[in-house]
Amino acid sequence: MSARYMPRSGLGRVVHSFEETAIATLLGLMTLVTFANVVLRYVFNSSLIWGLEVTLVLFAWLVLFGISYAFKITAHLGVDAILNMTGPRPRKMLTLLGAALCVVYALLLMKGAWDYWAPFGGFDQTSGRWFPTGFQQTRDQAWYETEQIPMPDWLRFIEPMFNMGEEYEKLPRFIPYAMLPFGVALIVFRTVQALVEIATGRRAGLIVSHEAEEAVEDLSATHLHDPQTGKD
Repeated sequence: MSARYMPRSGLGRVVHSFEETAIATLLGLMTLVTFANVVLRYVFNSSLIWGLEVTLVLFAWLVLFGISYAFKITAHLGVDAILNMTGPRPRKMLTLLGAALCVVYALLLMKGAWDYWAPFGGFDQTSGRWFPTGFQQTRDQAWYETEQIPMPDWLRFIEPMFNMGEEYEKLPRFIPYAMLPFGVALIVFRTVQALVEIATGRRAGLIVSHEAEEAVEDLSATHLHDPQTGKD
């Protein structure tokens, strides 16, 4: 899918390359940690006690990163049966409506993501039921730690800022959880970007084209054709 997406600017190409590298790195780290744990368990009768938790964190990061990336390269699947029954102008209006609803939904997710992460970072949640109307004081939970992930020594400079000088025994939760608001912020950005591109005619829609359907048809045609007799 990414081969079809060609950033126009130099900065766009750099960002695009960074995103692909980050996704590949997350996949590689997940594979490496899992493989190392399997080898340690079955060969050395040992294990990385924090391996499973790290893999779960990396997988969550990968999912959130991948959602926004798929919006950018138009890789999300969707149903366009109704759109295909309309003319060009109604189709564009319905596509714009769908993109606008995606932006609204992403904004709702952004509020929820911040409100979930904020207490773990020692920040205040937003007020308001649907959209933020301000901030309300919430209980500081920056001292919450992960279950097994060890605290790297090079991160101990954050202890005076988030844990009142007390040492973290394990990695604080706000660090892995920070991907939640960051990832959703990327989703907001990519949905707004898609809406603008659809409005300006640089993009046809939010979802992938009929490549999957065409691939299934080609596969069906291959299986229905008998290579020995040359008959269908």
